[in-house]
Amino acid sequence: MTLVSLRDVSVAFPRRGTGVLHGIALEIAPGERMLVIGGSGSGKSTLLQLVTGVIPHSVTAQVEGTVTVSGVDTRTTSVVDLSRTVAVLAQDPASGICLPTVEEEIALPLENRGVDPTAISGLIDAALCSAGVAHLRTRRTTRLSGGEGQRVALAAALAAGPALLLLDEPTSMLDSEGVAAVRDAIASSVARYAPAVVLVEHRLDEFAGHAGLAALPERTIVLGAAGTLAADGPTREVLADHARMLTAAGCWLPIGNELDAVFGTVGGLESPAVRAGLTSLARRSTADEAADDPGPGRGTTLLAATALSVSRTRRPRRSRAPYTPVLSGVDLDLHAGQVVALLGANGSGKSTLLLTLAGLLPAAAGAVTGERPGMVFQNPEHQFVAHTVSDEVGYGLPPGSGSLVARLLDSHGLAHLADQSPHRLSGGEKRRVSLAAMLAHGRGTLLADEPTFGLDRRATISVITALRGAARDGAAVLFSSHDLRTVATLADRAVVVADGRMIANGPVFEVLRDAAVLESAHLGLPPLVRWLLENAGSDAGVLRALRALDAEVPVEAVAAS
Repeated sequence: MTLVSLRDVSVAFPRRGTGVLHGIALEIAPGERMLVIGGSGSGKSTLLQLVTGVIPHSVTAQVEGTVTVSGVDTRTTSVVDLSRTVAVLAQDPASGICLPTVEEEIALPLENRGVDPTAISGLIDAALCSAGVAHLRTRRTTRLSGGEGQRVALAAALAAGPALLLLDEPTSMLDSEGVAAVRDAIASSVARYAPAVVLVEHRLDEFAGHAGLAALPERTIVLGAAGTLAADGPTREVLADHARMLTAAGCWLPIGNELDAVFGTVGGLESPAVRAGLTSLARRSTADEAADDPGPGRGTTLLAATALSVSRTRRPRRSRAPYTPVLSGVDLDLHAGQVVALLGANGSGKSTLLLTLAGLLPAAAGAVTGERPGMVFQNPEHQFVAHTVSDEVGYGLPPGSGSLVARLLDSHGLAHLADQSPHRLSGGEKRRVSLAAMLAHGRGTLLADEPTFGLDRRATISVITALRGAARDGAAVLFSSHDLRTVATLADRAVVVADGRMIANGPVFEVLRDAAVLESAHLGLPPLVRWLLENAGSDAGVLRALRALDAEVPVEAVAAS
């Protein structure tokens, strides 16, 4: 039997020079689990939108070929009718929750499908139980953490028993505990409801957790840069056989596959050859080390927070009710030429602190001094103001800035999208546009809220390069992130917030070696970073090895060193 069928499907969008998907032939059986990987812009989101019917019913596109779900043609079947078969769990929990309470949220799809009212309460309990959030039934949805919101959205998606569940990077916005909770909830819910599953994911290690490849879908397809089906087969075989191609295409791989591809061996971090290769990389000097040394005028404080308390809500002037800010007593200096990472669990106040430093939220107490910084939002669409990518990057710049805009478009891989609407891009492309637009203004201080989430390997490295370049030019950079590999590669200093206060502020590797701080903030080190911290011999060695891997250093060059 076939649940989903794509027959010679090609998709092209208006004003885009080339198509996004080309000649895709694909079938998904009932109950099958499939992973979709590919570089940013390869068509992963487009593939999901074809299956849900969003393309062509809501998003205008030229579609050739045939897409059927449960035997019906998606071009002649409404999105509403297809939703009886297809459920979606997106990367942003807020995008999947719309009602005031959790039980109302779960009841909505059941009521829409005409389920017997006497059965709804029991089905709500079953859905919440399968997602591990039965205790949240009466909770208001505005009070859910990121991980709780994602598990509630999962319960709502599966409550009515759809035949197909689409997972669109469902853990990319979560901390390590949230990732584990949602991963376990997906596994238990899939076991209970037995839908077919299509997972789009960049960070395979984080999603898989300690179970490794066994926790990933059994089948994997790879979308190439040209929007073609580059590989299709068992996940273990696809990741092993195509590791070099996938790395070159900008995909994040499980760390074992990535290291095997770089060093031409097998065994990952447990392989003596890989460990020897990493040690060799750690001992190599690089041009980056000299370039990162502070120069004349570096180190000047550009932005300072003193005894700062931050909150999303204003304290009522005459209220005597207890009032607790999200963070209190924050003392923080941002220096020219320095990149600082802001770390903490979901809900710890990172975004609120950044918005307050940017002057977009009033301080609950204390003060922020310095010139107003630029800010890259966690949701790029919240700052889009123009109709094309080119105009968005150039918005507010003086006349004659065309060469600067062109250079930024090229360096961020956006030149081919210059005439597109920024709202019609993939998630990773939107994030690159928002960063390029802020860098165009050359602010002395740059704040970025999760600038790499949802990005493929190549785009992540591009962001690291751009932020490091801004610091080299004398800017102070503060960015939040859950990705500790990126933090170790990019940041000079790390600030950690937990329990309503700042619990650490120091050199990045000193902070990452502090087990008590990591435990308090619910942060988990990636295996590669942990191994390098223990074995690279020096902080400079850790940085050398990470940057060499990002540069995709050939194993021949490593051996020659």
